[in-house]
Amino acid sequence: MALSRETGPPVAFVGASKIYAGGAVAVDDVSIEIAGGSFVALVGASGSGKSTLLKMVNRLIEPSRGAIHIAGADVTGGAAFALRRRIGYVFQNIGLFPHLSVAENIAIGLRLTGEKDQQGRIAELLDLVDLPPDFAKRMPDALSGGQRQRVGVARALALEPGLMLMDEPFGALDPVTRDQLGVAIRALHDRLGLTTIMVTHDMAEALILADRVLVMAGGRIVADEVPAALLAGKGGAEADALVAVPREQARRLREIGGHL
Repeated sequence: MALSRETGPPVAFVGASKIYAGGAVAVDDVSIEIAGGSFVALVGASGSGKSTLLKMVNRLIEPSRGAIHIAGADVTGGAAFALRRRIGYVFQNIGLFPHLSVAENIAIGLRLTGEKDQQGRIAELLDLVDLPPDFAKRMPDALSGGQRQRVGVARALALEPGLMLMDEPFGALDPVTRDQLGVAIRALHDRLGLTTIMVTHDMAEALILADRVLVMAGGRIVADEVPAALLAGKGGAEADALVAVPREQARRLREIGGHL
């Protein structure tokens, strides 16, 4: 796959809210702009609204109020299925069809758009996510969790989206595989010039991978900083509580190392 000549699109939330029946507020009047080509992590405690906010971008969840714009265009300006074809989406449970081969899973979007050279594109995508060509014939149950997630990433990239949404993409993986995939995803982001928005509950992961970290609490963005600023304690109380975990882990490791 050739290197991207353009960066991904900017994304803007304009007073975006999601209020469920009964009055439960999941996202509360969020207004924020994400620059094209940036890698942004959404973090926060369970129930903070981060996954809901992410899913409003590709209309898996419709906002109750406000708007979301991609490259200046309202996401509700056309059919939801057409919007989703322009957005890559990777989530924790991967969602591969167990009765389809790796190649068939990757090619789902290609078939819908009438791609003629599907086999060539599949080979290109497998190479992009560092899987051997012969994996095309394998079934999902013959793959490890990390391999299945790489196939999920290949499928998400099949239609060459400029925007990638990732909802806890590494949550079900072991720590070594999780770290390897995180590095691979960041490299793909840079190589393809994507705009990437990733939801994670792992603050260390957010600090390592993202250019910018948005901290959510109670459905609102309560901190918006670069990783170095968060580590320096500039994100406020909610952000400090999340940063405290990797900071304490790093302290303990240094302490252990000092005794060796």
